[in-house]
Amino acid sequence: MTKTKKPEFRPDDYVVYPAHGVGQIISIEEQEVAGFKLELFVITFEKDKMTLRVPTHKATEIGMRSLSSPDVIAKAMTTLKGKAKVKRAMWSRRAQEYEQKINSGDLISIAEVVRDLHRTDDQREQSYSERQLYEAALERLTREVAAVSGGDEISAAKQVDDVLTSRAA
Repeated sequence: MTKTKKPEFRPDDYVVYPAHGVGQIISIEEQEVAGFKLELFVITFEKDKMTLRVPTHKATEIGMRSLSSPDVIAKAMTTLKGKAKVKRAMWSRRAQEYEQKINSGDLISIAEVVRDLHRTDDQREQSYSERQLYEAALERLTREVAAVSGGDEISAAKQVDDVLTSRAA
């Protein structure tokens, strides 16, 4: 087993945890688990009212990363402007793919899901599961945009919505 290098995360840093989105490291603590001493990141997800403890040596392995850079955000916005790519596969298979993209933690993949599932007023109604996936992806995207820009989620949501509506025009 190779020793992974210690990630450069510090308390008060905002990080992206693949399965939960943007969270903030509130501390690094040591705990004894099954007789082993473990150093853990304590990450809080304010919106979900959830606290997560991640072993520091496993953080990068599981895909925890720092917030995207502004140019990655710009690339995600460009992805949103693109034409929706809807595969002709069965919905269950596409839904699985969308779920994987959302939980990958990759901002560009999440933007692709938002782009592909976005509906304008004149398009057919979304199914319940489509809407759930769309809202999950949209929430992840807006949270990260808000965290990177230092603004609030409302202005980030408006920014994303403006890009999506400009595409439809």
